[in-house]
Amino acid sequence: MEFGSPAFWVAVIQIIAIDIVLGGDNAVVIALASRRLAPQQRSQAIFWGVFGAIALRVVLIFFALQLLKVPYLKIVGGVLLLWIGIKLLLPHQGDGHEIDGSTSLAGAIKTIVVADAVMSLDNVIAIAGAAKDSVLLVIFGLVVSVPIIVWCSKLVLMLMDRFPSVIMIGAGLLGWIAGDMALSDVVTKDWVEAHATWLSYGGPVLGALFVITVGKLFAARAKPKLAGAGHPMDLARDAPRKDKN
Repeated sequence: MEFGSPAFWVAVIQIIAIDIVLGGDNAVVIALASRRLAPQQRSQAIFWGVFGAIALRVVLIFFALQLLKVPYLKIVGGVLLLWIGIKLLLPHQGDGHEIDGSTSLAGAIKTIVVADAVMSLDNVIAIAGAAKDSVLLVIFGLVVSVPIIVWCSKLVLMLMDRFPSVIMIGAGLLGWIAGDMALSDVVTKDWVEAHATWLSYGGPVLGALFVITVGKLFAARAKPKLAGAGHPMDLARDAPRKDKN
């Protein structure tokens, strides 16, 4: 894929969209990890933490790109991406962040890098699928998108909360990439080109429709259960009252 070609820029836009949709949690982790530092140290922690996180993610995606050349692994990756896309549409049951803020610059940087690595499996799989074997695309896309996540994280999260369609579009994009990834596997690519060329275009569309349809179905079933269970904080607040009675 040549630098500057239409296909290159489409892939870059996909990578940026993936990082924005899946990177909200990473932005929260960065804020939590650096919250106890002095104001002048926070910007340093964010800069070096993000720098280390980008470098580590490039290495992880490079290995993922190599692994995706093994037969059947793109199919497995596609299935994982379908599930990640569906999970995006499910109601949240709490943020789940248990990040201790460090009082030292080195500690905050370490926390940001390690937490980003642990939380970035979905990003790595999705970006590897969108990059189409190009490490240059991976690096370019990450360099552009990660600063957007970090310095515009509040705006991004606000837009995602205010406009659910942003999440829907992101989930559909993951389904699109999953369909394209599965059909470009070593064991499926030749068959598709010989017997079902329409799948080259229809597969990504079917993947996107599958994620949105199944995700909305699961979300509709999950909402009554969450409403019936109540919020954990409400339950904890009501517990002492029950004991007194």
